[in-house]
Amino acid sequence: MLSREVDNELTIDCLLLAGRIMIESGAETYRVEDTMLRMAQSQNMLDAQCYATPTGIIFSLGKTQPTRITSISSRVTDLQKISLVNSVSRRLTSHIISLEDAYDELKSIQKTNYFLPIYIQIFAAALASGCFLIMFKGGWSDFPTAFIAGGLGFLTLILMNHLTKVKFFSEFTASLIIGVIAFLAVKFNYGTEIDKIIISSVMPLVPGILITNAVRDLMAGHFMSGMAKGAEAFLTAFAIGSAIAVILSF
Repeated sequence: MLSREVDNELTIDCLLLAGRIMIESGAETYRVEDTMLRMAQSQNMLDAQCYATPTGIIFSLGKTQPTRITSISSRVTDLQKISLVNSVSRRLTSHIISLEDAYDELKSIQKTNYFLPIYIQIFAAALASGCFLIMFKGGWSDFPTAFIAGGLGFLTLILMNHLTKVKFFSEFTASLIIGVIAFLAVKFNYGTEIDKIIISSVMPLVPGILITNAVRDLMAGHFMSGMAKGAEAFLTAFAIGSAIAVILSF
């Protein structure tokens, strides 16, 4: 009996860790629930129940087992971790690896930072901003301004996230910096089209994946999660828009 309880605890710990990593990495909630239930069924836990939201997971192996809850306070977009968790899940359900091995791999995935170095992220955001400017039919003369504004805006976002941990304020401040750079560049004749500079520079801040996941959750019938992610995306859009509105009003 004691051995079975230990096995059940390990199963719950493993499944909750898999779900936690996926939600913290930006996965859709229906994908999280499906992954956790498939992993549970591979361990002959046919009565398992799972309910996932962007802020927490409720999981139970059945009537005779205690229900476990884990809260989630932060979320980023990390498709690499989602892919790795899916790989662990597929190998576990195919009985290629044991539950203990799966749990060890998941703990390693959780601890590992798969993001590129900060300077590469900033350069990528700057380059993307310049490319968006050309895609929006802006002039090549505005490319350097968009490049600088996008890079400094993304740098501000990273710094403010580290200092305040408040996503809305970080996005607002980053957009404010972008608006100031674009305004000053046009005022001192270093840029020509302020609208295209601003639009292209804020593109790295736009919550595109979050909006997509919100729609996919809604289509899958997860209305609470879909609405929550939609509200989060709306707050991001509001932060960007209000910051730019403050600059343009002056």
